[in-house]
Amino acid sequence: MSRRIVVGGAGELAPGQRKLAFIDGRSIVLFNIAGTLHAIDNTCPHNGAALSSGQLEGCMLRCPAHGLRFDVRTGCMAGTGGLSVTTFPVEIMNSKVVVSLDEPNATPSHERDATTNQETERCKA
Repeated sequence: MSRRIVVGGAGELAPGQRKLAFIDGRSIVLFNIAGTLHAIDNTCPHNGAALSSGQLEGCMLRCPAHGLRFDVRTGCMAGTGGLSVTTFPVEIMNSKVVVSLDEPNATPSHERDATTNQETERCKA
């Protein structure tokens, strides 16, 4: 089951801008890439560094700690395979920016494993 959380107004984030949001103790960064909103976890999967201050080059975000690059659209690291950062669906509803979060332990473990495998395959493509 997914929870939808309002994180701001629809016109609040101009193309090229980012916004840090805190939701239930979780830090999420929203990006406006060419008019499309994307949301990722603010934690680098390599060592836990905050990604919010990373350099954005097009759709690629560089981790400020060690320089790993992640596509904010997919969460995948540049190149084949490798690490990926968690992404979250974003939509505009009633002029509000809404991020969808999965509730903890809402997905059975076999479904979580399938999702992880799908994310790994998505990053290989």
